[in-house]
Amino acid sequence: MKMKRIAALLFAVGVSAPAFATNGYFSHGYGIKAKGMAGVGIAMPQDALAAATNPAGMVMVGDRLDVGVDWFRPDRGVEIAKAGAPGATGSYDGNGDSSFLVPEFGYNKMLGWDMSVGVSVYGNGGMNTRYNTSPFAAYGSQAPAGVNLEQLFIAPTFAMKLNKDHAIGASIVFAYQTFGATGLQGFAGFSANRDDVTNRGNDHATGWGLRLGWTGQISENVTLGATYASKIKGKFDSYKGLFAEEGHFDIPENYGIGIAVKATPKLTIAADIQQMNYTNSKSVSNTVNCLFAGACALGQSGGPGFGWRDMTAYKLGVSYEHSKDLTLRAGISTNRQPIPADQTFFNILAPGVIENHLTLGGTWTLANNNELTLGYMHGFKKTVYGPSVIPAPFGGGDVNLHMSQDSLGVAYGIKFK
Repeated sequence: MKMKRIAALLFAVGVSAPAFATNGYFSHGYGIKAKGMAGVGIAMPQDALAAATNPAGMVMVGDRLDVGVDWFRPDRGVEIAKAGAPGATGSYDGNGDSSFLVPEFGYNKMLGWDMSVGVSVYGNGGMNTRYNTSPFAAYGSQAPAGVNLEQLFIAPTFAMKLNKDHAIGASIVFAYQTFGATGLQGFAGFSANRDDVTNRGNDHATGWGLRLGWTGQISENVTLGATYASKIKGKFDSYKGLFAEEGHFDIPENYGIGIAVKATPKLTIAADIQQMNYTNSKSVSNTVNCLFAGACALGQSGGPGFGWRDMTAYKLGVSYEHSKDLTLRAGISTNRQPIPADQTFFNILAPGVIENHLTLGGTWTLANNNELTLGYMHGFKKTVYGPSVIPAPFGGGDVNLHMSQDSLGVAYGIKFK
């Protein structure tokens, strides 16, 4: 009964606090331990959040409960230059909401030496802006302007060892999405459903997916891993005039491979390559090019989205056992951010342009054998310059997006055996 109360509380908190991301709108990692290593985890499970990255890892972490929270502070904004519309040129701060707490939760139970059941609760987000001074005011919109996307995942997981060296796992993933938009009145005239473009409050969508995984120790010091997650469908009926396919907003498939090398008895070096296929979702990947030419409308199947391209993230992390009570971690990761230079106008709302990250972390094993973990991430500032991207009906001009971010997380892990 106590576990049910904990899970219910985390669900309630999770759907009310947006999770932010650094690989488009995917998080750079799941679990504070993994976040301290740039998100590495496909071949290196460390806690009961392992299923968020690779469900096979759950059978490797033992009986445990992990609860954590990440304090996240993004800095995002836009510069409009050479604008033809009077009053549009200027710099705009998208940090009307500037600090967020992002919870996480994981529980795992071993069923003998070779099987486990558990659940991981985690989030995505990253499409969040609030411009108290609206960059769209010159185009007929009202302040404040911005969007907020939240994605909460609950992943019941079963994992089993095929033998002492290889394991497989599967998670049934329930996704709960929340979305709201404000200050987009100037775009209503370009929509097939003009009453469902903006200021419709928070709408909700649910969907189901599957994540599969494998890990294998191929030598005494080398472990490999692979994982695949299916696309999860979702639809925001209140914003059927904004998103393509009358409000559909699908979470794209993603997959990856990983390696962990025990370089010395105390030092482990691990790396992941993760692919996120944003082109699976029309609302994310459709470009705006047809809109102002009159060839399409917002909300239609072929209507515009944010123009995001697929992304590959490369992650490298190290873990060093300084003593029996202290493990230190660090990591770096990089990607090619998903927003092309000719798509910056709509992405004023979602400037997810971070490419390079640095992370640090550590775990202290306490006297009761439980664990206290800290993890820090810095996403270095990235600017995407968009020359001549404001369409002719809005007077023309340049749109330059920028973002940087920091996060600091803490987690407490209880080991039952």
